[in-house]
Formats: sequence, structure tokens, C-alpha cells
Amino acid sequence: MKNEMYKNISIVIIFISFFLFIYASYKALIVVNETQIRTPNGIYSSYISRSEEIQQKARALTKNCSNTLCSVEAVLDFVTAIPYVTNTFQKCTPKKTIEQNFGDCDDKSNLLISLLHVLNIEAYFVLVPKHIFVIVRLSDTRLSGKKGLWVNQKKYYILESTVKNSKVGFPFQYKLEEINAIIDPFKNEKKSLNQLEYKL
Repeated sequence: MKNEMYKNISIVIIFISFFLFIYASYKALIVVNETQIRTPNGIYSSYISRSEEIQQKARALTKNCSNTLCSVEAVLDFVTAIPYVTNTFQKCTPKKTIEQNFGDCDDKSNLLISLLHVLNIEAYFVLVPKHIFVIVRLSDTRLSGKKGLWVNQKKYYILESTVKNSKVGFPFQYKLEEINAIIDPFKNEKKSLNQLEYKL
């Protein structure tokens, strides 16, 4: 009788363990699909965040702003003030980058685009050889004299997170053909690049 009871308990435990394994594997695949995207130079992993801490930081940084350009500049100033340190061993979340007060181009760009996203500002990652930066869509006459990266006939301004005190409309430092991908990390999608130009 006891042996039969132990056998039944063992079967239940095995079934539950198997179910938990399948569920954990499924969740892991979802996380990978939401954070990784294939590019010509390999797989890129994003560490974006929509956390409450990031939302609070974005609101605090832009509390005195009355327009989108001001909000972008406030967020960019905050991120560029964080020291740029090459960190090849560990990718950090936006929260961790703020806490440790340093980061590489991945860390700082992930922080920058996360802050922009929670403010509902359209922005994308641009992947080039050994670097990543952010582009943002803005309509503001004060930027009319600045060149931008035109993607499929829409103008985006470059935000460079690794250069202290850099401004909206940072100069494009690469050749157009060096752009490996333009990514929306919150949808984990690559933009189709039918037409690329760098001009006013």
C-alpha cells in the first residue's frame, strides 16, 4: 500500500517537474526573442528597460521641459555625463548603468533609448561596426540647420551617448553602407532600409 502511494507521489512529482521545465524553457525562448536580433555582424542583444525606476528618472529629468526637443536634450545631457568606459565583459541594464555611473556604448545607448521610450519619443538603435548609437525623430525648426540621417524619406537626428556634452544632431561618423541595422528594440524589429541619406 505504501509502495503504491510512494509510486503515485513520484509520478506526480515527475509530471510537475516536467511541466515546470517546459514552462521555464518557453519563457526563456520568449525573453531571447524579445531581446536578440540577428545582424550581418552577429546577434545583437538589447538591455532596454521600462521599469518604474527608469520612468521616474525620465520624469525627473524632463520636469521643466515644455517641448520634445527640451526633453531629448535633458535626457541626452544626463546620459552623456555618465563616464564612457569600455566594458566588454558585462552588459548592464539601464538601472545598473545609472547606479555604477559608467558604461560603454551599449550600456549608455540602452539607457538613453529606454528614457526616450518611456517619454513616448520615437527612437531607434543604429548598429555600425563596433559601435551603437541612437536616432530620434523630431520636428523642431531649431534643428532645421542640422543634418540628419534620412531613413526611407524620414529625417532622424543622431544622438551620441558616448561623447560628453554632445548635442542633438551629432555628426554622422560612418559611411552609409556601414550601417548594419536600424532596430526598434521595444518591438525587436529591424527597420527596412529602402533609402538611406545623410543630409540637411
